[in-house]
Amino acid sequence: MHDRKAAWCLLTEFTQSESLRKHALAVEACMRAYGRRFSGDEEVWGIVGLLHDFDYDKYPSPDDHPYKGNQILRDRGYSDEIRKAIMSHADYTGVTRDTPMEKALFACDELAGFITACALIKPGKSLAEVEVKSVRKRMKDKAFARKVNRDDITHGALSLGIDLDEHIAFCIEALKPIAVELGLEGVAAAPAV
Repeated sequence: MHDRKAAWCLLTEFTQSESLRKHALAVEACMRAYGRRFSGDEEVWGIVGLLHDFDYDKYPSPDDHPYKGNQILRDRGYSDEIRKAIMSHADYTGVTRDTPMEKALFACDELAGFITACALIKPGKSLAEVEVKSVRKRMKDKAFARKVNRDDITHGALSLGIDLDEHIAFCIEALKPIAVELGLEGVAAAPAV
């Protein structure tokens, strides 16, 4: 089952939170871009990104997420490849990250959320305003987006074998084409009175 439309329906069935849906879209965009870069099946990589947290809205506890989602995916016919990648994105599951797709999901998950947070504090609330140096600067500010695990971002890039700055730049560029869907296309400045 590698159908994006079915994956979107599954996401929206379980995820009511608009911010979590946007996060899923952001991770999907990063995963599709890395799928192209690593000559993977872009559709499969995208579905993994889209569905990695689909169960989190209903089952946020580490005792349930991503385990409940894994069972739902199994019941709905999703492949072992997709299910293992999703299971591997949470360190506490003990599922190892062995493939480039699994490593990319881990590398993109926290970073996609962090880039979004960085865009939202820009004057125009736009991805176009986000630069690598501003993301790196915000990573040092522990009070900013405090729930984002900076070590996961750093270790994710390292696991992929990609320089952290290059990884950040790559993900920023991957998100720009879906800026409107993410609500990060920017706002026009109010006219002077």
